[in-house]
Amino acid sequence: MSSHNPVSNVHTRRIAEFVSGLHYEDIPETVRERIKLLILDSLGCALYGADLPWTRILQQTLSSIDFSDGAGVWGTGIRLSAPHAALANGTQIQGFELDDVHRHGVLHVGAVTLPALVAVAEGAELTGRDFLAAAVAGYEIGPRVGIAMGQEHIGQGWHSGATVGVFSAAAGAARGLKLHAEQTVHALGIAGTQSAGLMAAQYGAMVKRMHAGRSSQSGLYGALLARNGFTGIIDVFEAPYGGFCTTFSRSQDRFDLAALSAGLGTEFETMRISLKFYSCVGSNHTTLDAIRAIQARRPFTLDEMDRIVVHGSQVTVDHVGWEYRPEGLTSAQLNLPFCVATLILEGDVFVDQFTLDCVDDARRIALSRKVEVVHDREITALGSKFRHKVRVEIHFKDGTVESETREAPRGSEFSFATSEDIVEKFRKLSRKVMAPDRQEALIDAVLGMDRLPEARRIAQLLQTA
Repeated sequence: MSSHNPVSNVHTRRIAEFVSGLHYEDIPETVRERIKLLILDSLGCALYGADLPWTRILQQTLSSIDFSDGAGVWGTGIRLSAPHAALANGTQIQGFELDDVHRHGVLHVGAVTLPALVAVAEGAELTGRDFLAAAVAGYEIGPRVGIAMGQEHIGQGWHSGATVGVFSAAAGAARGLKLHAEQTVHALGIAGTQSAGLMAAQYGAMVKRMHAGRSSQSGLYGALLARNGFTGIIDVFEAPYGGFCTTFSRSQDRFDLAALSAGLGTEFETMRISLKFYSCVGSNHTTLDAIRAIQARRPFTLDEMDRIVVHGSQVTVDHVGWEYRPEGLTSAQLNLPFCVATLILEGDVFVDQFTLDCVDDARRIALSRKVEVVHDREITALGSKFRHKVRVEIHFKDGTVESETREAPRGSEFSFATSEDIVEKFRKLSRKVMAPDRQEALIDAVLGMDRLPEARRIAQLLQTA
């Protein structure tokens, strides 16, 4: 076994100094406005996720073993310890494939950052401006770790939301707790050693929904322990043996350490986070947009269509291009051929299209068999920034072919949604568990967070009777 002498932790230190030193006034106005919309979107996803079969099991299980009342489970009246609340709330945000994604960093950022931060806000003296600064700290760090690791990370079978996400959670919680730079180094080091998560969970297991919650919980533990003097791996990213980058890449060089701190404070990854307007994994959205575009210029019936071929990156093929197996809603929402069939047969791919009985829908399954996802080496060669790029071909029985290329989906950083669209999505998602007056109060509180004297107001509004 190799011995380990700590090497330079320049990148870990830079991240810690950025996190601990970030103030509201340092954040450009465009980023402040964007983070509020991103927060509102994630909270809407969580409120919809409060009443799903897997989140109910988690809520009931945690309630049976945890009699604390430190933090609330959103969209419910349940209160648990802060780490268990973070676990539940992160699971709810990621509970139905509705939440944000940083495509280049391959990370659902709100699902890992906000549960830990809101739990901190429940017990700390934080203004709305403090909360926004802490949120930006979290939203900046996780994506950079994902970028440093590259798309090969998920290609090797690691679920990046569960591995990379701990650093967003730790950064947000550390800033929320107002840790100094040395403490933040340790918070990152404690969080990093808890990284775990397997992509095989995508094939039907409920546990895939829990990865983000577990990641948020791990980051919260890191910040809370570091505040009290517990130490972590001080060169968690740089360590040549057993460090995050070397271990998860299984190499000494298949990662980019410089990307960890590149542009910190001047270039904001928060502005590169995309929102979802389909209730399925982000890798599927460009294909769905392409098919909608083809339908708009050439409406067609099923009888006219022969087959659909999706040309995409190797990550798209591996992540979502497998032959559909009816093993649960997770597999339905993760599988590209099934989602294509859903769009064509149902006209949309949102929450109403994914009821429990859809998993065994014979018509969708039969149509999914006519969808082929193939590797395009030229798309893969473009790198992780273009991992969602697709060229979709619809082949018709008369021998004609309609083709459409999409590099990024609706709601992406290249075509970001309007505030009206995001508010409307929030209202749709939260109406099951929240009365209209409370919805509007929460919208006002989030979008006016700069003026909130106490950030815990957000946590209070998220709880329902």
